[in-house]
Parts: sequence; C-alpha cells; structure tokens
Amino acid sequence: MSLQSLLEAGKFVVTAEVGPLKGTDTTEIVEVAELLRGRVDAANVTDQQSSVMRMGSLAVCHLLKESGLEPILQMTCRDRNRLALQSDLLSAYALGIENVLALTGDLPSLGDHPQAKPVFDLDSVQLLWVIKRLNEGYDMVDNELKGKPNFFPGAVVNPGMGSEAAFELQLIKMEKKIATGARFFQTQAVYEPGAFAKFMKRVKGFGIPILVGIIPLKSAGMARYMNKNVAGVFVPEELINKMAEAEDKAATGIEIAANLIKELRDICQGVHIMAIGWEKIVPGVLDVAGL
Repeated sequence: MSLQSLLEAGKFVVTAEVGPLKGTDTTEIVEVAELLRGRVDAANVTDQQSSVMRMGSLAVCHLLKESGLEPILQMTCRDRNRLALQSDLLSAYALGIENVLALTGDLPSLGDHPQAKPVFDLDSVQLLWVIKRLNEGYDMVDNELKGKPNFFPGAVVNPGMGSEAAFELQLIKMEKKIATGARFFQTQAVYEPGAFAKFMKRVKGFGIPILVGIIPLKSAGMARYMNKNVAGVFVPEELINKMAEAEDKAATGIEIAANLIKELRDICQGVHIMAIGWEKIVPGVLDVAGL
C-alpha cells in the first residue's frame, strides 16, 4: 500500500530518512534502500540538508523507487524560485514520485557554501498551495497543465518549542499548512513524551495524521549539541547521562529511540526516524520497538 493509502486507512506507519551523498557514487543509496525495504513504509530524501551541497533529492528519490522503496521528495524553497519549484515538481511526478514534503529550508550561511545566495521566492505554506494548484491542473498563474499530477503533500511541525508564544505560533503555522493542502505532518525530534502528549492533545481537532520524529542518539555530545543549537529539541539530562555512561553507545542509542517509540506510538499515527547517516541501525530500532 502507498503512504497515502496507509494513512487514510488509519494504519500506524513508519518512515525513515535518507541523506544523499556528496558525489556521484550511488552504491550506498542502493544499499540503504535494500536495508529499509520491507521495514519502512516510505523514506524521505533530504534536500541539501543543513544547506550542505549534495546530490539532489529528485535523483535519489528516483533511485529509491527503482529499488522498490517508496520515496518522499523533500523540497526546500531556499534554492529555487517559483519557476524551478513548479518544474521540479512536474518532473518528479513524471518519474512516479507522488509524496512531497514542503520545507522552507535552512539559511545557506549554515552550510558548506555560506557565500551562496538564498532564493526563498516562496515559503513552505506557499509551496503547499502551489502543490494543491498543480493537483488541480493549473500552475501558479492559472495556466492549464497538459496532464496534472496527484501529489500527496506533507509538512513539518515542531512540537517542542519552549515558550508558550513559540508553541502557539507553531499551531498557527500548522493550521495554515493544513488550509493550503498539507495531508500529513512529520515532527522535529521528540525526547519528552509528556510534552509531545500535550501537543497532540492541542492538535487533536485538526484531524490530520502526525508522525513523531525520532533521532537516535550517538553520544552525549550529540545530545548536548542539539540542546544548544537545534530549536525546539530538548534531550533530558537523564538521557544525556545514560549515553555518557554507556559502554555500548550504539546499543544504548537504539534502546532510547525504541523506548520513545513504544511510549509515543499510541498517541500518533506513525514514526519518522531520522538516523542522520546512521541508516543501518533503523531495522534494529524497529526490532527493539516491536515494529
């Protein structure tokens, strides 16, 4: 079944994330597809994640599809104007790619080409509207398409924003994204089940599938870095200490991720595992989590 069919049927779904490499060697991509096939329902392909130049999301989505894994095309507004965004979307659909995750994108100054000029002609809310318009058979300026796509668009939300004002802003943005066509949401990484439960209670009336984000921890240093640098992510001190004291950090990271999934699976409609180059441990996380 497709990601859309599974979510519409109310099934609990599992998605993962695949990061394209810097270069043309696709061996590892094919290996990851083999590893994830049959274990996840779909896989996001990141789009120049953290503004670091890599192979394009569209090409890697095509490779995953050829390998039997359903792709989710991540598309950021940072690098393309409205012409290129619409063109790439039509190209994706022509290659059989139907799932799209709309993102505004990180600033280029954060990546490995800080001199790059940002575009940001549109933002993620506007991009969702564009996808909706293409699905209706028209481009942004009402020119009729010769053959229209049928995209299943998704968006992101950060349920862990610290202040009440920032939290409310996330809810407002979420409502805007739903109004402009978002059909599912994937969240930023969650490490506090209680805070996530509060978020889910607030958005229950939205009636839209939400996949909780899980980033397996590799070390205590990684956890501290995210606490300091990633907005809306907070790793509790007890988990940091557990990683710091662990003899087998990989096994402990897998255990923490799996336990979080166990705690959260009954209050959302899926899990999105962001392994950040550590895709080989995703099956292990799912095994320990009982998925």
